[in-house]
Amino acid sequence: MSSDSSTVTATADAGTPTGSPGGRHLGFALVVIAAAQLMLILDATITNIALPSIQTDLGVSDANLAWVVNAYALTFGGLLLLGGRAGDLYGRRRVFRVGIAVFTLASLLGGLAPNEGLLILARVLQGVGAALAAPSALALITTTFPAGHQRNRAMGVYAAMGGLGATVGLLLGGILTDALDWRWVFFVNIPIGVAILTGTRMLVEAGRHPGHLDIPGTATGTGGLLALVYGITRGGEQGWTDSLTLVSFSSAAVLLLVFLIVQQRAVHPTMPLHLFSNRTRSGSYATMLFVGAGMIAFFYFLTLYMQLILGYSAIKTGFAYLPFSIGMATAAGVSSKLVTHVAPRVVAAPGLLVAAAGMFWFTTLAPDSSYPAHLMPAMFVTALGLGMSFVPMTLGAVHSVAHQETGIASALLNTAQQIGGALGLAVLSTLSTNAADDRLPNAAATLYQGLATRNQILIAKAGDALTHGYTMAFAATAVMFLAALAVTTTAIDMKKQQHAEGTTVVHMS
Repeated sequence: MSSDSSTVTATADAGTPTGSPGGRHLGFALVVIAAAQLMLILDATITNIALPSIQTDLGVSDANLAWVVNAYALTFGGLLLLGGRAGDLYGRRRVFRVGIAVFTLASLLGGLAPNEGLLILARVLQGVGAALAAPSALALITTTFPAGHQRNRAMGVYAAMGGLGATVGLLLGGILTDALDWRWVFFVNIPIGVAILTGTRMLVEAGRHPGHLDIPGTATGTGGLLALVYGITRGGEQGWTDSLTLVSFSSAAVLLLVFLIVQQRAVHPTMPLHLFSNRTRSGSYATMLFVGAGMIAFFYFLTLYMQLILGYSAIKTGFAYLPFSIGMATAAGVSSKLVTHVAPRVVAAPGLLVAAAGMFWFTTLAPDSSYPAHLMPAMFVTALGLGMSFVPMTLGAVHSVAHQETGIASALLNTAQQIGGALGLAVLSTLSTNAADDRLPNAAATLYQGLATRNQILIAKAGDALTHGYTMAFAATAVMFLAALAVTTTAIDMKKQQHAEGTTVVHMS
């Protein structure tokens, strides 16, 4: 598309809200959407620190313990496209309410679960609710907030919640587990969910759009994504040549190929393929794939380092992430203002470079590294860089999308982050384990043996080997952020300028 024929206003870009609430009500609406996004994202990490308590209380096996985390990620990532399409067809606010209700009830079930089976089922249902609510939350911003400053501000807050959710989950999980009981990592969602449902009357419903759910597309697309994420997860745990891993990847390849064929022929496709014809949107999705891969792995390995190597408690580990939350919130607020004056890639590219620099800083960790002199500043720098990238990617994902397709467009951004996270964690876990075991065979088992017997020699040797593995993972994460930088600078080409009347005009080349 040539630049001289591709000027569209942001209002046309994502739809003009009709009947938007004004003044104070817009503030309430923003609180509702931000709270929902925060709740849905933090549940991806809030259970991590509680896992030892869950295992002890319910007698969960080592093999099944990972599913307390993976069941949510698999269902969330696999059903996001369905959730986005359902919002477009049946009304974003309506589907948002259903998703929050399902998520809240599933949280109650998880908190009351008497065994591992019901707990994992609750996590699956939480993923279903999140997949319905998350894409509608972003789409509701375009129907509730007028284009320009108010919508950009709302996008900034939304993006900040996405970045903060993981760290808030770690912090809250540590506090609730140590101060109360692991079940409260689920119970805490109930009052939040009820409050969100009460506040949804402040959101503007754009109405239903013509069309039908693409059942064959939904089945093959969701099945393919579930098989892909499961294969990635299992590959990281059991090895890439494991028979079930290979079957999962083969099934994913077949199902996703059939999905693409179905989408080409469907009258009302689940994922309109023309969404990828715009290189800014495609670039935003690809960038988020790399960012999601690196960010989830960063949390995972840094948490292990602080707990296993430095000996931090659950609550101390949670509080240790505060600099990351502060850096993310600060950068997201600044970037939401910058994108109204400069091209989004001018904001995102330096941010990704700074994030990569922060990750290279983490590669210098040693078993006795200081938190105030090493971890805290490196964490803050990484957060500043990532925070600068979230708002531009969020805007790029829904840019120049027809009003009736904003839900599926935003779902693709969330899907990219979830799939990227699963891929990154699986690949980097294998890399880290191999690096540690090359230095000391069975390094993790040796550390646990040393801790159990209070053998300081074993603890020191294992700690050195594991730290080496973690730093290798941090180096690979830095490379992922650099890959995201390369995509941003070459693919994203969205320019903005402010007109006197306050309408943001977007030029696509």
